[in-house]
Parts: sequence; structure tokens; C-alpha cells
Amino acid sequence: MSSAERARWFSEHVQPHEPALRAYLSKRFPALPDHDDLVQETYSRLLRVSDPGRLAHPKAFLFTTARNAAIDLFRRRNVQPLENIDDVIELPPLDEAPGVVDSLERRQRGEALAEALRSLPERCREVMLLRYLDGCSGKEISERLNISLGTVKGHLLKGVRDCARFFEARGLVDAPPESKEIS
Repeated sequence: MSSAERARWFSEHVQPHEPALRAYLSKRFPALPDHDDLVQETYSRLLRVSDPGRLAHPKAFLFTTARNAAIDLFRRRNVQPLENIDDVIELPPLDEAPGVVDSLERRQRGEALAEALRSLPERCREVMLLRYLDGCSGKEISERLNISLGTVKGHLLKGVRDCARFFEARGLVDAPPESKEIS
């Protein structure tokens, strides 16, 4: 991608989301003193992507990159970010490093989840990512996407149901008890 094409892609797919990105960073990371540096770091990371035109969802990538940059900044400053309790993941003790099999299985599950999410309709996928990746409440999603709370709930229901069917069809999870035949 030439520098002119890259600049056009950036102005069309990234810059229009800057106000929403700044609002997101202010709400999600209020302890950071200056969000301008974080926005610039996010832009810098985006511009390092080898072929940004191939990104299927530049807005989701932008927000995820900003979140990762903020977390990296907290780590560098040795400050603990304020996160919802739902966002905290229990980590194994340091001396129990995962084995190769566990790492491979975790990577395969992540790839399957990404594929399941890619199979969802765009708006449904966007709602799912905001809820489960960014931890937004239904009301926050409703306001951010300018859709009703009922529509948000409908997208979440459809997304979870379709992802479950995706996993069942590939034998990654057992079918729910009510759908299994009794022999």
C-alpha cells in the first residue's frame, strides 16, 4: 500500500472515530492524565500495520489497539488500571507455565472464537465485541451505537446463540442437553 493510499485509508477509516475514541479512553481510563499521547501512540501502532486495507473492521481494531496501548502505558508507569471486576482474569501462578499442548489448545480456541465472531452479521459482531471485549454495558453500547437497548439485547442473544451453534457444528462443545437425543 502506497503512502498516499495509506493516508487516504487513515482519513476514511480511522480519523472519523477519533471523538468516540477519546470519549472511550476518558471513560475507560480516567486515571491517565493526557489522552492525546495515547491517541498518538494508537495511531502510530495502526500505521505500522503492514496492510491496513485488509482489516475487516478498522474501528474495532482502532479501539482494541487503543485499549492495548493504554494497558501498556499503565504497565510502564507501574500503575494499576481501574477495571471492572468482570474484566479481571485469574492467572495461574508464575511457576505453573502452560505447556505446549495448553498453549496450542488456547490458540486454537482463540482462532475458533475469532472465526465464529467473523461469521456474525457486522452490527451483531460489533455489539458482541463491545460487550465481551471492551466490557461495555448494554446501555453504553446502546448510546455508542445509537440503537435501542432492546436491539442491543437482541444482538447479544443472537450472537451468543450463533456462536454456540458454530462451536457445536464443529464439535468444539457438546450440544445443550435439551437438543441431545435420548437413546
